[in-house]
Amino acid sequence: MKHAGFGHYLMISLEHAFHLMINGYIEEAKGQLSIAESWRYGKETAVQHQKSSLIQAYRSLLDYIIWCDKKCKLRHTEYVEPGQSKDMNNYCRQASVNLKEILKIPGVWDPFIISYVEMLVYYDNHEEALTVLTNYAYDATFPPNPNAYVYLYKFLKEHDPSARNLMKVLKKLRVLVPSHELMLEYSSLLLQTEKTSNVQKALRVVLEMLDFACWRSNLDVWKLLKAIIQTLQLQDDWEDVVLRNMRERKDWWPMLHFTSMHSIKDSENPKLLKIKSSLAKILCPDLPLQYTTETDATL
Repeated sequence: MKHAGFGHYLMISLEHAFHLMINGYIEEAKGQLSIAESWRYGKETAVQHQKSSLIQAYRSLLDYIIWCDKKCKLRHTEYVEPGQSKDMNNYCRQASVNLKEILKIPGVWDPFIISYVEMLVYYDNHEEALTVLTNYAYDATFPPNPNAYVYLYKFLKEHDPSARNLMKVLKKLRVLVPSHELMLEYSSLLLQTEKTSNVQKALRVVLEMLDFACWRSNLDVWKLLKAIIQTLQLQDDWEDVVLRNMRERKDWWPMLHFTSMHSIKDSENPKLLKIKSSLAKILCPDLPLQYTTETDATL
């Protein structure tokens, strides 16, 4: 198949390598990609150059996989011979060369970025890892990629947990995916600052999450919303702030969250039912709601 059409040689080689990888033949897969990496046919076109770069990237990814395997074996070895450590370091060096280059090309390179960063962190090169992740997230020539901000956020949280830096990253992620699970952490960080503007922003973030049905029965989100409103109630204009944010939602939020059907379903989780009941009239004060607790019904 590789030689049936020279124009498809590189991609068929990549498919062949995938087949070998799936069946556990990592070294053989790397050998096939090494052959493809040095393959040339006629005058190299831009498309052929892109395919060659992809081959190099996947070959480096295999070097990373072999590096991981050797690292795992060394971790469970009582005595590590100098040659074993050197061999592992060589695979890291081989992987890093092409991974570093591929990440300069605009695109979505998630498996490659996390592999490269893992090796950098293992050798305590945190500064370079931060630079790589920052460029991946903020380079305007790259396509919008929520994962880029997730990777950067998780790295910062582990190595430089400054609330200001964390919020800066999550602010960008919110633009791309307002329903992302990390918005729960973003709103919590905003609330912790205790700044009036940030508390109001935290309210907007949580309400945006609850605009999506996937969060409708999530206790943590509703608990955070209650905490935010309790903080807002220390302000004289808290009712205006809540109503302003609910104005464009009043026509459809009750049907999304506060129907009799929802109260029956939420009764399976008494804590959720209690919190939502306490918030229903605050969020929709001028609307008749069918969402009630058993206590409300007896009254």
